[in-house]
Amino acid sequence: MIDQRTRAQRLFLTDLLRGQIDFSTTDQRRGVPPPPLQKPADPALPRTVLVNPEEWQQVVQSVDLREAIARRQSRRSYHGTALSLAELSFLLWATQGIRRMAGPGSALRTVPSAGARHSFETYLAVRKVTGLAEGLYRFLPLDNQLVQLREEGSLESSLTEAAYGQSFVGRAAVTFIWACIPYRMEWRYGLTAHRVILIDAGHLCQNLYLACEAVGAGTCAVAAYDQEAMDQLLGLDGEDEFVVYLAPVGKC
Repeated sequence: MIDQRTRAQRLFLTDLLRGQIDFSTTDQRRGVPPPPLQKPADPALPRTVLVNPEEWQQVVQSVDLREAIARRQSRRSYHGTALSLAELSFLLWATQGIRRMAGPGSALRTVPSAGARHSFETYLAVRKVTGLAEGLYRFLPLDNQLVQLREEGSLESSLTEAAYGQSFVGRAAVTFIWACIPYRMEWRYGLTAHRVILIDAGHLCQNLYLACEAVGAGTCAVAAYDQEAMDQLLGLDGEDEFVVYLAPVGKC
């Protein structure tokens, strides 16, 4: 039997998916300024400047798009080889790189997003990337930099535990962890934001799959994880920002 609360939730979801929720009173319509495109970073934390496209193009293979799509698959077994900083820079560009600014509070990136709102922040659990200490980082797309959140010597066990024992998540050279700041999308779309946020997550990860084919790496999308544990690992409050998706990456 479906209880009344569950039935009400399903009806709400149905209206949401059909676009029946009224968003005429969103903050954008009320004249509220848009939220920042990039979460502020503590200026005291160490930063690493990422490799520019002119340089990472030397390590990125020229892969036919049809071939990349045909070869794309989830890969859970990785060599112990480290990724280069140039390869990581390319993967970050492919998933959240900024092509150009499109006005105040808006940017066009390498992946589509409803209204160019881009509600995701990219966190990295780095284990084996040349030139980077093992630890947790966040990508700053406006600056083309990584900010080091903290060094972490037990990432393999922490990630594996937070991913319900999926050991390949902890063994990867780097694990992409995408966290959502829902208000970036809600500012324009109100409650309908939650529909397109999930669609945007798919855009991110598909680009990562295809980009991995150009650097001899593999990835596997992961949505099975302990929400509280993963949020705590990144120091997120779980309400205004929370983990939505992760994808370990390693050489294959």
